[in-house]
Amino acid sequence: MNMVLLADYAHARAGDKGNILSVAVFPHDPAHYPWLVRELSAARVAAQFATRRPSRVHRYELPNLKALNFVLEDALEGGVNLSCGLDRHGKSLSYLLLALCLPEPPG
Repeated sequence: MNMVLLADYAHARAGDKGNILSVAVFPHDPAHYPWLVRELSAARVAAQFATRRPSRVHRYELPNLKALNFVLEDALEGGVNLSCGLDRHGKSLSYLLLALCLPEPPG
């Protein structure tokens, strides 16, 4: 089974609400949405963000938008007002998700 970089098949946008990170993933080709639904699980995302120590990861399917949204609780080191990190809003963390390797989509 060939593995591919998620960044080659999708783009993502990240944002914050307090200590909660939200990352939405959109396939470049809408035909790849079923592949994302099958391969990009909350467990895989939690493993990819393990160094951020999220307490919970929720996945929301948005089929009308052909997107997945992941909500990671407690992933921003306390949030904007408490974090000493350079990216307290977590905007760059979409790239951490896009660095994930997944089994190649069919076709």
